[in-house]
Amino acid sequence: MVWQSRRWQAALTRVACFVLGLLMVFSYAPFYQAWLPFVVLSLLIGLIHNKSSGNAWRLGYYFGFGWFAASLSWIYVSIDTFGGLHPLASIGILLLLFLYLSLFPALALFSWRWLTLRVHPLAYWSLPLTWALAEALRGWVLTGFPWLELGYTQTDTWLANYASWLGVSGLSLVIVSIALIVFRAYQQRYWPTLASAALLLVIPLLLPQLTAIERTGEVVKVGIVQGNIQQSIKWNPDQHWPTLNRYLDFSRQLHAEHDLIVWPESAVTMPEPYTDDVLAVIHDEMRKTETALITGIIDIEQDQYFNSVIALGQDASDGVQEDYQHGHTNRYQKHQLLPIGEFVPFGDLLRPLAPLFNLPMSSFTRGDYKQEPLRAKGWLLTTAICYEIAFPQQVLANFTPATDFLLTVSNDTWFGRSHGPAQHMQIARMRAIELGRPLIRSTNNGITAVIDERGKWLAALPQFKAATLSAEVPAVRGITPYSLIGSWGAWIFALLVLICGAIPVVIRRQNQ
Repeated sequence: MVWQSRRWQAALTRVACFVLGLLMVFSYAPFYQAWLPFVVLSLLIGLIHNKSSGNAWRLGYYFGFGWFAASLSWIYVSIDTFGGLHPLASIGILLLLFLYLSLFPALALFSWRWLTLRVHPLAYWSLPLTWALAEALRGWVLTGFPWLELGYTQTDTWLANYASWLGVSGLSLVIVSIALIVFRAYQQRYWPTLASAALLLVIPLLLPQLTAIERTGEVVKVGIVQGNIQQSIKWNPDQHWPTLNRYLDFSRQLHAEHDLIVWPESAVTMPEPYTDDVLAVIHDEMRKTETALITGIIDIEQDQYFNSVIALGQDASDGVQEDYQHGHTNRYQKHQLLPIGEFVPFGDLLRPLAPLFNLPMSSFTRGDYKQEPLRAKGWLLTTAICYEIAFPQQVLANFTPATDFLLTVSNDTWFGRSHGPAQHMQIARMRAIELGRPLIRSTNNGITAVIDERGKWLAALPQFKAATLSAEVPAVRGITPYSLIGSWGAWIFALLVLICGAIPVVIRRQNQ
């Protein structure tokens, strides 16, 4: 009977960890329950704190599976609609993805318990460090998938101020640390411990006054075109010119009053070498009206495909202009390609199996990791295409102190009316906070928006509507600490938590 009772208790604990993981979906956009991670992680720590490292691995795995299964369920929309697979096969692929991603929270919790049990009890405070290591691996192994870091849940709270110092990874560690402190206070029934959690909650209220970011007083009038082209017809050759004309018609309404016009990812669906003459005409027309145009386009160079963004029209403020020709320097080529969608691992083996592995434009070549900002009427824009905006290290690598704005173009049409586009927008907003620059985001059918240097909304368009957005975007000067030290801030914070957690215990023992 005791054995059966223990089995039931173990089973209930696994179910509880899985349910806690499921609840995490409500922390992110479009639900915005930013308080939830603190409760979930405190309860998770409570369930695992007295377990063996092996059990911590298993429970962390159940938690991770619930976390990713609920929060990334929107990927099914893309696979089911465009993958050409039986629904059971689509679910099977998703399960493999969730099983893989669950390894990382399991690794963090296993390492935490192993250090606590095998090295020293004070390693209780090592969880931020092991969490940072696991998340760094998740963002790197197999090209990385850093979606859903904990810090994104705080984009709309004052805690987001940490991101300009520690990045989203450091903000994630703040959340983990507060959960650790809360559970320790409950465990020891020593409530003054909560003072350190309160301190972590108060510090970000002061950080904006310590960050050297300020507006210059200049503004740029930006117009964004949201074409709302259906994915089912987007790459149909008969739709190339109608699509281009739609974007041109919308843009003509913006020419006279805007400095910069932005079209979304692959808005021009005819590859660049075959549209050189048309692009040259657009370039000349834009220069005459002293306007810059940025658009996504597919580029072909010597049988290599690049997912690109090019800038046309006026590129400088002093009258010196680069003429347009295929291969001109005012362009950006996507580096961080989307697995399956833009490159297929083991393509010769997988492509014959299903349309999912042979989608249009799924054989791209990577652009360079570091590239020059785009130039538009004298302004410099650090650029990321679609999925790349989820890689803070890459965006940081392309950022310079001279950068005026962040630019990201995307096509979230693949994900329909799911919660995927809202999560994507939330991630993009965090890059603005980290680097202290306004962000311009152009998409095919939403979410198209302009975000200020604090991550706040300046303007946005409704989804699934062909429309234009007009916004005055403030110019900003100064740089954030995160732009100087990058992810080192997060690692330093994790070490400080470990040290500060150990100091009171060491002092108490010395005084005994």
